[in-house]
Amino acid sequence: MLHELRVSLRLMKNVTVTMEDSVAEWARLEAARRNTSVSRLVGELLAEKMRHDDAYERAMQDWLHRERSWASDGQAYPARGAL
Repeated sequence: MLHELRVSLRLMKNVTVTMEDSVAEWARLEAARRNTSVSRLVGELLAEKMRHDDAYERAMQDWLHRERSWASDGQAYPARGAL
């Protein structure tokens, strides 16, 4: 029987987090539901938030730097009721 062992080395930082009791209780229950630790849960939630924010920032920068083909050439736009 062959077994494969993969080791991923990532540098991790230990941090102390202060939260309300109700938040800590939710975190413990959510971590248990996901079969993980509160520490890992918080790390995963923050990593997900970071990826979301990075993707949003990239999309916004892309949109802001895009050439606008619909920009006015100096003429007035047609009135709303005009066809």
